[in-house]
Amino acid sequence: MRSIEAAGNPRPPKPRQRRRHVAPLPTRDGVSPSWVALPPGAWPSVAAFLIERFTLVAPHDWLARMQAGEVVDGDGAPITPQRPYKAGLMVWYYRALADETPIPFAETLLFQDAHLVAADKPHFLPVLPTGKYVQESLLVRLKRRLGIDTLSPVHRIDRQTAGVVLFSVQPAERDRYQTLFRERSVRKVYEAIVPWPDAGRVLPPLYRSRLVQDANFLRTSEVAGEPNAETHIELLAARNGYAHLRLMPVSGRKHQLRVHCAALGLPIVHDDFYPRLLPEGADDHARPLQLLARSVAFTDPVTGQARHFESARRLDIDAVVAPLAT
Repeated sequence: MRSIEAAGNPRPPKPRQRRRHVAPLPTRDGVSPSWVALPPGAWPSVAAFLIERFTLVAPHDWLARMQAGEVVDGDGAPITPQRPYKAGLMVWYYRALADETPIPFAETLLFQDAHLVAADKPHFLPVLPTGKYVQESLLVRLKRRLGIDTLSPVHRIDRQTAGVVLFSVQPAERDRYQTLFRERSVRKVYEAIVPWPDAGRVLPPLYRSRLVQDANFLRTSEVAGEPNAETHIELLAARNGYAHLRLMPVSGRKHQLRVHCAALGLPIVHDDFYPRLLPEGADDHARPLQLLARSVAFTDPVTGQARHFESARRLDIDAVVAPLAT
């Protein structure tokens, strides 16, 4: 809610921040504890709720974790399998998967100081633990590698996208770096390989549209209305039926570059989401999404230094594996 000063002049709204809780469990093997606030409901026990809600974890694993004291309440008291359900209770636990498939690509450390870490992420590796990925996430890998439990991403890129990702080191400084992205004060450069059927085609230097979350929450859609997403586009090369593009998003909407390229009739090579969502299957490591977060540049809000981080990875227009027929 916007607050009003006594004189009647509106103050600018403060950025919405996620509520932070003090974890009663330490970081373990690079994984910070997760928490859930129990919603209103009629589950007979906390264990029954966890088993029903988090199905990626087998019921016997939840019981084993409780018996090992690895599921606790907000005061750090162990939650037993028999503990009655109580709405509003904070439950802390570790994300862990019994059989996590290794992702056979390594990240590269580009930069590290007391404030920032910049990493060069490979394709297929998620930035954060999610779903079937915990240890195989960039954040957990870096925490284990660097021994920095307070590491937190300043921004994110898709699991299928490779390239530069920034992390803050000091929790007190995190919002200052995230504000740079919210206020569009970061110069972001991406590259993509797209089909190029028409050698004489001319690209618009700027593409603008309105993007909203699709009814299928996995995707983003274009709709009529005031544009809220802008992408500058440059043609770097075109041959053999493909084009190498430089993409510079002004905004940072979910899947913005993938949607904009598809809207232009140039879907990024090996995109399983656009122009249509393909059935989920095992990753084909020979066919990574041809999208790269090439670089980011900004003025550091903590040190005042000019920062520029660039990926060492390359998209090769001459090595593109043709998309599978659909």
